[in-house]
Amino acid sequence: MGLVGCKQHPASSPQPKAAAIAAGEIGSRLPQFSVKDLQGREISSADLRGKVVLIDFWATWCQPCKREMPGYQKLVDRYGSRGLAVVGFKFDTMMDAEDPVLFARKIGVQYPLAVASDDLKQKFGGIEGLPTTMLYDRQGILQKKVIGFEYTNIIESELRVLL
Repeated sequence: MGLVGCKQHPASSPQPKAAAIAAGEIGSRLPQFSVKDLQGREISSADLRGKVVLIDFWATWCQPCKREMPGYQKLVDRYGSRGLAVVGFKFDTMMDAEDPVLFARKIGVQYPLAVASDDLKQKFGGIEGLPTTMLYDRQGILQKKVIGFEYTNIIESELRVLL
């Protein structure tokens, strides 16, 4: 004979823990990093706090990267004063097609560029292809991730909402 209207509760009901969002997945946080750029200047995640951040993984031998990067420079030129920061991380898994500093100068890129160490790539969840673009909001939360070429106007429409 049971009790009507009573619900049985275990003595210690485990509360479901919010699943941690894996690095590099939408909703994950901008990882902490500190690296020297190709000019020898320090770049760190701490410097990016409170900004909308576009992280671009690229390589000198990547033709889609070469097409995409000047568009990101235009976005920095247009929205940098409103809080947009762009950082490019260069892959070094294959030999550079040309000197990366000259490469950047030739295509008109002036935003900070640094080498992506294996450790750094892992902090961003591992990189599956180039280019890879990650767009973080002012709270450091990943809002958009694109593996492969994306037109600047698509990224621009996404980032305008975040500014």
